[in-house]
Amino acid sequence: MPELPEVETVRLGLNNLIVGKTFKTVSHDAKSMPGWHVSYSADTRGSSAPHFVRQRTSGMLPHEDEAFADPVSLLATEKVNLAHSKSFPNAPADVSAFLIGASVTAVKRRAKVLLIELSSHYSLVIHLKMTGQMVFIGKPEKQNVERRTKNEEGRPSSALDVLRSGSNEVRFGAGHPNDSLVNALPDKSTRVEFAFTDGSKLFFNDQRKFGWVKLIPTVEVPNIDFMRKVGPEPLDASFTAKQFIERLQRRKNTNIKAALLDQTVIAGVGNIYADESLWGAKIHPTTLVKDVSTQKLSTLFTELQYVLNLSIEKGGSSNHTYVNAEGRKGSYMNFARVFRRESLECPRCGTTIIKLRVAGRGTHICPHCQKV
Repeated sequence: MPELPEVETVRLGLNNLIVGKTFKTVSHDAKSMPGWHVSYSADTRGSSAPHFVRQRTSGMLPHEDEAFADPVSLLATEKVNLAHSKSFPNAPADVSAFLIGASVTAVKRRAKVLLIELSSHYSLVIHLKMTGQMVFIGKPEKQNVERRTKNEEGRPSSALDVLRSGSNEVRFGAGHPNDSLVNALPDKSTRVEFAFTDGSKLFFNDQRKFGWVKLIPTVEVPNIDFMRKVGPEPLDASFTAKQFIERLQRRKNTNIKAALLDQTVIAGVGNIYADESLWGAKIHPTTLVKDVSTQKLSTLFTELQYVLNLSIEKGGSSNHTYVNAEGRKGSYMNFARVFRRESLECPRCGTTIIKLRVAGRGTHICPHCQKV
């Protein structure tokens, strides 16, 4: 799952790409309707209503089209609830009234969640979870430059960075590095497809269907259960070392790494940046919070902000599957001091870095710098 810097780099990119664009249509997968998408678009009277479109994906054979269920018969037997698509669980009336015809006013982030704010005073709240992708396809604003779409092994690069030479298509992608980043869309993993009035499109793809896109009144976003529980932003200008220490010390009998990973304590910190900041502060991850001095916790706050800011500057990490909004592999891992560096030398003292399991996660430490 992406951490704060990875989602922030996506936010920064999408904020440049889609702010000001107006939604023309949206289609999404429908529960109990394999092969069909529910589609919304404005009609000539300025209103909108859902209809059904057969989802023909890249590589589909003609005979496969015949196997699709009939949406009319499914509706007649009440097997379909349009408001309960797992990936797009929104009421049709809300989609018609508050998404179609609305413009994007800002792209924001809270913890690991993207927030696309609309002129209708609603917001699209997006969680990519484990295998989600956001892929933008639009017209290039700059001169075409040919870029690679495959890595050295011939597989789709985990960092999509595509501007097809001689075409009018620019692709910017973020997320799980499978063929959907570079192949024709929509495909079988496409859960939601947004089309803007200028012809550009934004796709939400998700193989495992854990992610979601919710349309919510902007004023109600802070009241979402997740938002009410999540802790403060570690890079917020108003968040101080004193507040950081006080929040950690509420988990005094918890080991320090588990406390850092607790999203109700601090928002957006995951395995990578917990390991990196603990190494920087010379704190062993199994140490109970109550056994860490205030001075050490203050140092930890400084180190956490440092590694998060550095990662945002470098475009996030390239660990596992996450890439930034323009599809470029994050470069933070080139600067990592301890994470995923087991068997290598500690850059501070030269001791061999080892890997442990702490708080249910693989954990990287220097046994000399981070003593129990």
